[in-house]
Amino acid sequence: MISGAWLGLAAMALAVGFFIGAVGVGGVLLIPALVWLGGLPVHEATATALSSFLFTGFAGTWLFQRRGSIDWPLTLPVLAGALLFSYLGALAKAMVDAHALSLIVALLVIFSGVYILRSARREEAAHRDGRSRAQQFLLLLVGALAGFGSGLSGAGGPLFSVPMMLALGFAPLAVIGTGQVLQIVAALSGTLGNLQVGSIDFALAGWISLFELVGVLAGALAAHAISMTALRRAAAGLCALAGMVMLLRAF
Repeated sequence: MISGAWLGLAAMALAVGFFIGAVGVGGVLLIPALVWLGGLPVHEATATALSSFLFTGFAGTWLFQRRGSIDWPLTLPVLAGALLFSYLGALAKAMVDAHALSLIVALLVIFSGVYILRSARREEAAHRDGRSRAQQFLLLLVGALAGFGSGLSGAGGPLFSVPMMLALGFAPLAVIGTGQVLQIVAALSGTLGNLQVGSIDFALAGWISLFELVGVLAGALAAHAISMTALRRAAAGLCALAGMVMLLRAF
């Protein structure tokens, strides 16, 4: 019989998948859910969450590619930067104290909420195309920072790449599309690092991945069909609430 905690994780995974597909950010909410409902230590929770993003990445990439929303010249430098650094971030996580890691994750959750809310108010402007050599270097740097942050925190690469790329002036839908592909590279590379310390709960990872995939499908459809303002506000509220609770528990 499935316990109430696992049903709660299923509901959270569904919501997380939806926000990943719709606004590119949301995976960080899985970590507090795995700690509170799954009973995992924070190191194992971050590793388990990151492993599930491999599947949401494949699903999101397929859905966005079908609609022509992935700009590959924009995406490939980000992937190259993330490939090595996600692995290094996962190795670095093993050296971080559990209390410090909880604080890092809590602050990232709150940051993602603030970012989502701010991006909902941002006006459209002329966007960079990522074709120049200087822009390619910037994208490589974005990938390296996003990969390392993803491996360290388990929050998923888009949490870092999406706000950085928006701040640099790239088009929002292309940025979200890049984030979908980045999930694959960051999750695969970071999970290889996590496997070296044996910190993944594969049963929980499989369970939440099923519901995340359903959520990603719904979220990707929403991203191409409706206004994102309400979705971003809902995601921002969830992130702010979860982050504040994590901070209170950490202190």
